[in-house]
Amino acid sequence: MNQKIFFTSDHHFGHTNIIKFSERPFQTIEEMDEELIKRWNVKVSASDIVYHLGDISLARPERTKEILDQLNGTIFLVKGNHDKSALSYPKRFQWIKDYYELNVADEEAPNGKQKIILFHYAMKVWRSSFRGTWHLYGHSHGHLFDDPTSRSFDVGVDCHNYAPLSYEEVKSIILKKDWKAPFG
Repeated sequence: MNQKIFFTSDHHFGHTNIIKFSERPFQTIEEMDEELIKRWNVKVSASDIVYHLGDISLARPERTKEILDQLNGTIFLVKGNHDKSALSYPKRFQWIKDYYELNVADEEAPNGKQKIILFHYAMKVWRSSFRGTWHLYGHSHGHLFDDPTSRSFDVGVDCHNYAPLSYEEVKSIILKKDWKAPFG
């Protein structure tokens, strides 16, 4: 099985005002929801893993369930501030947490694994940031300044063509940053 890992955030399914607030290129929430589902499923297969960093849906619980049932992959939810509807369907998620420290097997990373801190909100520093641990977040819809020297960035859909990012895409973005270990 060729299982891939993906990261994403801030779909805001069913949220009419997000189209205006984030200047999304959709006319209606129906069009937006349909396109977000399509772009998710084009990249993510049924056997893949997705870490969603919050604000998956503001639709009614029944509609949220319909949407979640259409999305490929095993979903792990790091809660955002707009996840009440998603929380009404907990069995769709492998787990639901406020914060998570993930280790991804990667032969090119120190000790053969890359530690990634997953949180809905951006942080200036995080556990082992001085050692090269990455931090992925959402919430800001691309409105935060991206620090080119920090091994962190916004994985929200508004920043990445309305689709999840694979681990390889995240790694490519992170490693282009001008980060240097602050000690030694």
